[in-house]
Amino acid sequence: MTKEQKKAQRGQNKARKFGKVRDDFDLCWKIANGSICEFGDECRFTHDVKAYLAAKAQDIRIPECAQLSDTSPFAPSQESLSNPHPEYPALDLSTVCPVFAETGECRYGFKCRFLGGHVRISDSGELSLVGDDDKKARAALTAHEVNFIGADVQRQLRSRKYPLPIADAYLKQLAAENAEADGNTKPKPVPSANSLVIAEPEQELEDVEMDAPQPEAEQIIEKRTGDSSSQQDAPDARVRFVEKKRLQWAGKTYLAPLTTVGNLPFRRLCIDLGAHITCGEMGLASSFLSGSKEEWSLVRRHPSETIFGVQVAGNKPANLVPTAEVLARECAGNIDFVDVNCGCPIDLVFKSGSGSALLDTVGKLGKILVGMNRALGEIPVTVKLRTGVKDGKNTAHKLMPRLSTEWNAGCITLHGRTRQQRYTRLADWDYIKHCVEAVRAKEAEEDLPPVPIFGGGDCFSSQDYWTHVESNGVDGVMIGRGALIKPWIFTEINERKEWDISARERLELIRKYAEHGLNHFGSDTTGVNATRRYLCEALSFQYRYIPIGILEQLPGRINDRAPAFRGRNELETLLASPDSNDWVKISEMFLGPAPETWSFTPKHKSNAYGSEEGQG
Repeated sequence: MTKEQKKAQRGQNKARKFGKVRDDFDLCWKIANGSICEFGDECRFTHDVKAYLAAKAQDIRIPECAQLSDTSPFAPSQESLSNPHPEYPALDLSTVCPVFAETGECRYGFKCRFLGGHVRISDSGELSLVGDDDKKARAALTAHEVNFIGADVQRQLRSRKYPLPIADAYLKQLAAENAEADGNTKPKPVPSANSLVIAEPEQELEDVEMDAPQPEAEQIIEKRTGDSSSQQDAPDARVRFVEKKRLQWAGKTYLAPLTTVGNLPFRRLCIDLGAHITCGEMGLASSFLSGSKEEWSLVRRHPSETIFGVQVAGNKPANLVPTAEVLARECAGNIDFVDVNCGCPIDLVFKSGSGSALLDTVGKLGKILVGMNRALGEIPVTVKLRTGVKDGKNTAHKLMPRLSTEWNAGCITLHGRTRQQRYTRLADWDYIKHCVEAVRAKEAEEDLPPVPIFGGGDCFSSQDYWTHVESNGVDGVMIGRGALIKPWIFTEINERKEWDISARERLELIRKYAEHGLNHFGSDTTGVNATRRYLCEALSFQYRYIPIGILEQLPGRINDRAPAFRGRNELETLLASPDSNDWVKISEMFLGPAPETWSFTPKHKSNAYGSEEGQG
């Protein structure tokens, strides 16, 4: 094998596969929901509900908070909780379905693992599903997720028939500029935020105004602050860049977009604990444009997320600008910002020219941001970046002022490490402060109002957070690993104190996560085990938390690695276990026994990356 092939086989994650666990006896979805299947006897799934229930596993019961304990067995076993129906042993009429409890109906019908919570048995032994009309009405506004992309849209994207008039016009203009530049030795400047007015879809490229005059500073301030008087003469004109919605984020807590673990159930838990701003997991622009069902699931939003954004990664305007246009059209009103990932250090992303690779291609990044701003209309574009690509060669202080003043970024987030560092060594907050000062000086020079700037790196306590805000000039700190290890960090920040959370309170948060997971992934067999997998992913970070009550020095620091310790009670010791089998046991307290065919392979530690010195 070549050196690259040998390298590709190394690592802990190569064998991580999580197949879906399905029922042995598969019931037709139409029949499961009490409907009539149009295929009748030709349907490849069973229509016999009683036979399905006879083969189905026993209903699950999630223990109540009062039943949790800090001594073994910590939660009642499923056997002690179960109260099976004499005629239907799989049913437990005293269980509570989390989906039904929140929405007033369960879309999984007879396939639900909490079926006893929303089924009735008549005197003749017939089964029927029930609903709660009052809860349904309330849930329509408070519980139903949004940003579902229909099958028609996915087909159009896959066949490349989705209409993209704004992106097409912008890309044609870039192509024309590149063709002109080929015959000119002097490089063309990056388009500014006000250098182009995009034509209506029916206009030809020749009708597009290429060199609109730059507005005066006073006009820019009026438009950035939301003054609509400038549009009185042209009420039907397209939204211009300087008329973007301004983001008032000072003093708000921001949960970082986190791959795998930053899913919707985890974001809901952080919202419950005090997070104000959330962002979906990083999605690849090319996958969005190919209609990937998995990628589009990353834009789902729960109504509890008051400020929500979507993060995209790409390597050129040809995929990021069309993605922005599709997001603006299909998720109109349900996303508050779109974040461009310029910080991902993963080799697969970096080598494709995406993520932190964009830090070395500033001209391309400028064209991307200008085009995305046009395609998104009023929705702001934000940027998340690192200090640079290689150690000792920080470049963010040169790039960030241009993001704010030239390309109209609505917010900038700077992680205080280079791409080469990954998560080794401490974040450089002195350099973050230097970058903030550079941006503020440029904004003052241009007489523009400031955009929010968030820092990031190693924030693990309320003291860390407020020290960085007060000392380094940032409007806030984006919380990533700190939230993974202790999601209650947002409560600590809002209350400006450190929380010596008890082991039982932590177990109650795990219980709440399980309920959020069942509502998102589903309460059928497949959904229960998907929830189990992501709960174990969350526990693979939370076990690192060291209780305040046993620390010698306060506050705790994120990079400290304590020796093995015994907690103040049995539950605290269990929650600190690095053994993935113990994480599965914790999941079984709330999700029932794991299937024999199911196993969990832990992911590598988030700070276990080695230095990449010597690589090109």
